[in-house]
Amino acid sequence: MSVVLFVGCSSVRHVPDGQLLLNSISITSNDTTGSVDKDHMLAYVRQLPNHKFLWSTKFQLGVYNLSGNDTTKWWNRWIRRMGEAPVIYDPDLTDKSVAQLRQALYNKGFLSAEVMANTVSKPGSKKMDVTYILNPGEPHIIKNIGYDIVDDAIDSIVRNRLRHSVVREGDLLDMGLLDGERLRIATDLRNRGYFSFSKDYITFIADTTQGSTAVDLTIRVNAPYPMANADSARHIPSYINNVYVIINYDPARMLSDNDFVFNDTIVYNDINILSNGRSYLRPNVIDENCYIRRGEPYRERMVTRTYQALGRLDILNFVNIQMKPAGYVDGKQWLDAYILLTPGKPQTMSLELEGTNSEGDLGVAASVGYSHRNIGRGSETFSAKLRGAYESLSGNLSGLIHNRYMEYSLDLGLSFPKFKAPFLSSGFKRRIQASTDVHMSMNYQERPEYTRVIATAGMSYQWKERHRQRRHIWTPIDINYIYLPESTTDFIDQIAPDNPLLRYSYEDHFIESMSYRYYYSSKREEHPYQRNKQANVWTIRAGAEIAGNLLYAINSIFTHRDDVRNDPYKVFGIRYSQYIKGEADYSFTHIFDNRNSLAVHAGLGIAYPYGNSRILPFEKRFYGGGANGVRGWNVRTLGPGCYNGSNSVSSFINQCGDIRLDMSVEYRAKLFWVIETALFIDAGNIWTIHNYENQEGGMFHFNTFYKQLAASYGLGIRLNFDYFLLRFDLGFKAHNPARGQEEWPLIHPRWGRDTSFHFSIGYPF
Repeated sequence: MSVVLFVGCSSVRHVPDGQLLLNSISITSNDTTGSVDKDHMLAYVRQLPNHKFLWSTKFQLGVYNLSGNDTTKWWNRWIRRMGEAPVIYDPDLTDKSVAQLRQALYNKGFLSAEVMANTVSKPGSKKMDVTYILNPGEPHIIKNIGYDIVDDAIDSIVRNRLRHSVVREGDLLDMGLLDGERLRIATDLRNRGYFSFSKDYITFIADTTQGSTAVDLTIRVNAPYPMANADSARHIPSYINNVYVIINYDPARMLSDNDFVFNDTIVYNDINILSNGRSYLRPNVIDENCYIRRGEPYRERMVTRTYQALGRLDILNFVNIQMKPAGYVDGKQWLDAYILLTPGKPQTMSLELEGTNSEGDLGVAASVGYSHRNIGRGSETFSAKLRGAYESLSGNLSGLIHNRYMEYSLDLGLSFPKFKAPFLSSGFKRRIQASTDVHMSMNYQERPEYTRVIATAGMSYQWKERHRQRRHIWTPIDINYIYLPESTTDFIDQIAPDNPLLRYSYEDHFIESMSYRYYYSSKREEHPYQRNKQANVWTIRAGAEIAGNLLYAINSIFTHRDDVRNDPYKVFGIRYSQYIKGEADYSFTHIFDNRNSLAVHAGLGIAYPYGNSRILPFEKRFYGGGANGVRGWNVRTLGPGCYNGSNSVSSFINQCGDIRLDMSVEYRAKLFWVIETALFIDAGNIWTIHNYENQEGGMFHFNTFYKQLAASYGLGIRLNFDYFLLRFDLGFKAHNPARGQEEWPLIHPRWGRDTSFHFSIGYPF
């Protein structure tokens, strides 16, 4: 694509006469220790060439070169903004790069390093190639580590935390590691009461013998700077004197301590809550989300946890925590903690209008939304949405119930910023920092052939842990109820005389389930004292769901039935579902640089109906194809197994299964502006556990399933606006397992038959 686009466009088209295009940069190293990462050293080069797509084509430069020389024309200016101007070789920046690389090697422990730059420009080419040659020499190695700490209390803390040390014997004399060790020690001490301690108090003494690269390193913690009421030989630990929570803080008006004047004060568990008038938060809510306690040593992590806990309260727009000295008593520094809270607007409303046109039949829909972010003075969020839709119908309507489409729906939600459950200690709730969500919905539909009511209700808990790398969602109860109070005569027999899946979608049914979802990401907050910077990210998503067991147990106690599949248990006169379902997805992203990455994904799901059910509910079954599956197929048009689907509604219903397997590889690259591209290969399919009559060839068999893996390839364009990403993918079938269809479209491709276009939001994995 890019080759065709840029035919005839010289890469030096806009390079002025007498100047050279910086064509390439390379780094060679004579390092024999394996400690010098050439890719990492590129960060110290002051001038880099134009970016390359797939490490070969300078795509952005090619876009820029499509512009003309007349910059007064809007077209040329717009093209240049989309592209990237040629990088003109600058010898001064090359000299600075040599100095930067030498300093970087010195900081890594190569104190006798030398760097040279080799420049090559072929006559008449107007291009310059630069090679930086690194000669690190022998590195200085830390042989022994000692400590010089005058303060006995600090000495004890430092030595008790040596297992967490960033610097170890045998390491290079790396300035980055040394600075990381300073920050680690300072952070440890601030978490043990030393509020005023900073890394500037820590220095290093490196002792070397002439002619030797072995280093005796001494870590020194210096005495505090002179301060009033402080012992010059030791650092003073800090303790919390009073905790003040100002719940009506206005940063535009309260500029000094003298402005902290309020006419209402409440003391709750040693927390002073200051306000002007009635507090919008209950005192126990403030107490539950405050981890700074009177009389306890100052701990930086408790300040951070308080920020995180209060940040979860939707009613708050702004949170700030300040520590102010409150004097010295008995060799301790006392601090007053001021927690400043700024509330937001508690209530919002929204109105949405829609218009529809279905083959000439006009319709309209309207919805009203309401949200209250502090309905119980505990930052509980209540939401409600009422929606109504109408569409007129034309044509012959004889024999039908209604002459229109009508739909009414009501959605209600209530979210608590805490673990709302009995018999749980307050300490457990404070550690978990969970939210509790309760939801209910009712949907009433009038269709020409039937009237249907869909009701749902449930409760779930969500929480995060371990630097927000792990997330949990536990749903102890989730209820789905579908009821058809009226329909045309023989409606179900007409649309699905022999199709249990399609019949199930239009029959009364009841699902009572419990589920758990788990998410883990290796992506974490970067700390300056980490030994290795993170380059790759991997994630795991897993979940399990079980339905009907509680109802089945209750029914079994009171009524025993030998054949529940033919004579099933019912609740409210409706047969309920019983099944177990599990899913797991793994994805891994290797980041080559800030513009290129490779992502892989694998997913597996299995669901099994048992007891009161012969088949899974349609909405709980897996499907193949689509924007997040095998992208050579449209959604719900792949599988199961080698089942030959068509475009009929009946086939659409049949193309679902009890087992899913997905695999993908995707190369991602940034092009220019917000535009990214991707090349991908997908494989996978779905299967059934049982041999269903309407899904011939769909059953899973260990000796044949691998032959039924569908495969596709394609390319995509993405618009990455940072806060959201729009994705456009074009997939091509490569291997089609469906019976009676072309098995290898890769060899005999047809555009209309073997392509699928997808539009979605966010990456596929």
